[in-house]
Amino acid sequence: MADEDEGLGLDEGGDGGAAPAKGGKGLLIPGLLKWVAIGLAAIILIVTVVVITMKIVGGNNTGTTAAIPMTEEYTASKEILDWYTSLGLIQTRTMEANPASVRVDVVLGYKKEDKATSTEITQRTVELKDFLRRYFTQKTAEELRPQNEENLKIEIRNAINDSILSSSKIKDVRFMQMDVIQQ
Repeated sequence: MADEDEGLGLDEGGDGGAAPAKGGKGLLIPGLLKWVAIGLAAIILIVTVVVITMKIVGGNNTGTTAAIPMTEEYTASKEILDWYTSLGLIQTRTMEANPASVRVDVVLGYKKEDKATSTEITQRTVELKDFLRRYFTQKTAEELRPQNEENLKIEIRNAINDSILSSSKIKDVRFMQMDVIQQ
């Protein structure tokens, strides 16, 4: 070991007999520095490998997301509504010569936590039920087919906003149940 240290020039003064007299304390600091340097080099190497791997695997996706086209349908979040569900089941018949039976449960959506709209809908429940009964009575079974459902919802929403509600507006209409039974 002393021969290796002499070749590196680590002993002081170059005298071969002086190193054993110190008891090896002169070799402790250079040996410790050597292991600290190896540890730091290992840490730097590991961090570099991790950073490069993360970039390759997908940690840097900024370039790819800009290339994907986004439509308004996906970017716009839908408004959360409160729903008035107390209108109950409405039963009537269609206007044809051989009428079909209609059973529908309509719920009305309005702006979240809008107490004025909730109160007005509650106060006009009788008018709303009567309107819905008359509305479905004026339709034919053909008009009440599932493919026409979105148009029916829009018509009902607009009619309620225009002719029944005065100080507030509903945002959406949904059918919890809609049965059209031919006789």
